[in-house]
Amino acid sequence: MSSSVNGRRRTGSIAILVVSILLIIGLIAWIAIMRLSDQSGDYEGAGNGEEVVIEVPEGSSVSELGPELEERGVVRSNAAFQSAALSDARTDSIQPGFYRLQEEMSAAAAVEALLNPDNKITPLQVAGGATLMDIAVLGGQTRLGIYSMIQQVTCGDQPTDGCVQVQDLTEVAANADPAQLGVPEWALETVTSRAGDPKRLEGLIAPGEYIVDPGADAETILTDLITRSAQQYEDTDIVGRSQAVGLSPYELLTAASLVEREAPAGEYDKVARVILNRLDAPMRLEFDSTVNYGLPSVEVATTDEDRERETPWNTYAMDGLPETPIASPSIEAIGAMENPAEGDWLFFVTVDTDGTTVFNNTFEEHLQDVQRAQESGILDSQR
Repeated sequence: MSSSVNGRRRTGSIAILVVSILLIIGLIAWIAIMRLSDQSGDYEGAGNGEEVVIEVPEGSSVSELGPELEERGVVRSNAAFQSAALSDARTDSIQPGFYRLQEEMSAAAAVEALLNPDNKITPLQVAGGATLMDIAVLGGQTRLGIYSMIQQVTCGDQPTDGCVQVQDLTEVAANADPAQLGVPEWALETVTSRAGDPKRLEGLIAPGEYIVDPGADAETILTDLITRSAQQYEDTDIVGRSQAVGLSPYELLTAASLVEREAPAGEYDKVARVILNRLDAPMRLEFDSTVNYGLPSVEVATTDEDRERETPWNTYAMDGLPETPIASPSIEAIGAMENPAEGDWLFFVTVDTDGTTVFNNTFEEHLQDVQRAQESGILDSQR
């Protein structure tokens, strides 16, 4: 056989091989295009009404949410969400936190929902002086306690099955292992001894702003809040500073809660000194705030009958500090107890509606200022 025939055969074989390769490449390209087309599919509209809570973590970019949004059925594909997020320059302004979205949203609608502040779950705001339980103010509105505020974060305005409600929180607070909840070692003995009381965690959630996962259970939420708060208190050197003023760390926390409830702004360190001076005397603290803590409704003034009630907190009817804190003390109040002002004061009273507070060394001087307070209406009881 001539060499030309062999050449034609080799050429034909090569042509067949090239065609086969091209067909394979075309098939692969077609499959890739089909897959990309499927991945870039999108839902239409603003969702199907089924709520989904999504977290934008601290330090993350919105585009990183794509895989989770696809997995949880919020958007049809990560690719569609990436395209919508990249095409909207406003996505850089989306803040960390939890957002309420819906299933089956178009990618553009999901981005728009993340930009709408109405969809962001409001962080838990704990103010100095907040209490765990609601407080009914005589002649005024009820002040929501921390448990109720947590319910608002997890449930919104209309509690539904599955969200964490007040009864879930009080059950955990009363009966869970305090150590598992993150209660610091220096508070464990007292908290453990008050098993069954949902108020036994009073003072252990520090004032501040907390991002709470509304999908977490009651124990997880309380553990997170107490653990973070314990670290705040440790950062003030509460153990070392309590020894310097002659108190245990838990006693200092309790005393700081009195400062928070009794002292006007700018006078925290003076009220702290009055507390220490009275404990050293010794003489009863006789703070109206400790009377009110055990009452179903409260006001600035208290009655003789109220002050005679024996409760674990009423410092008119007991020596020393209350058995537990009566509120959440701020870091400022903690600092005041750790570094009290210098002075011999044993008495103080707010004498007018402007908050003017007078400190005295003698009971005679104090009585004169109490008279001023009564004349201004500060100490008039509505009961």
